[in-house]
Amino acid sequence: MAGRRFLITGGSQGIGAAIVQAARSDGDEVVFTGRNEELIQRVAEETGALGLQADVSSGEDNARTVAECQERMGGIDVLVNNAGYGYMATIGEVDMDAMKAMFDTNVFGLVDLSNRVVPMMKEQGHGDIVNIASTSGIKGHAHGTSYSASKWAVRGISQCWQAELRPHDIRVICVCPSEVQTAWGGKTGRNNPKKLYASDIAQAILSAISAERRALWPELAVFATNPWAEG
Repeated sequence: MAGRRFLITGGSQGIGAAIVQAARSDGDEVVFTGRNEELIQRVAEETGALGLQADVSSGEDNARTVAECQERMGGIDVLVNNAGYGYMATIGEVDMDAMKAMFDTNVFGLVDLSNRVVPMMKEQGHGDIVNIASTSGIKGHAHGTSYSASKWAVRGISQCWQAELRPHDIRVICVCPSEVQTAWGGKTGRNNPKKLYASDIAQAILSAISAERRALWPELAVFATNPWAEG
């Protein structure tokens, strides 16, 4: 279904940029946010989407983003809460300030922005919210106290919203990607062709929200088929 109005956070690179590209290819209107102006401009030029420099951990930025969506698109049909990052540390060495800062983006920012969008969706009588969690929110791992906890929180929040919003024809879909070939955490050279691409996650999301409105995929984990294969 083309002609939807998207707001995508963290859309200037990685999975977010792939979702922007996929939505624009489907003929949808897209506003996306990011923090790096150079990357924002690059994606905007490549896709024709509107890029905004905004930080989801800032309430003021979130208010400005929603107002811009209302002005430019007249509303929001699909909110993709993709912005997030990882902080890893072994227990006994966790920097609590760093953990709290990450939760400001991965959890509290996601809730704040959605808190501003949901009344609009209720008023129009439909909507889709896609929360990007992680397989780290399904199974914990060493050094993952902070990051895994934030993604477990996203999964729990998504389940609460599903219970609250289904009566309003607002679908909430939680997506849990496995390792994706992006510059996540500032790392490069992660170009194992057997692992997932950002476009794989974007394709899964577009498939989920393109289903008939009577159908809800509450949670979707996406793994590479055989990431250990050689050659």
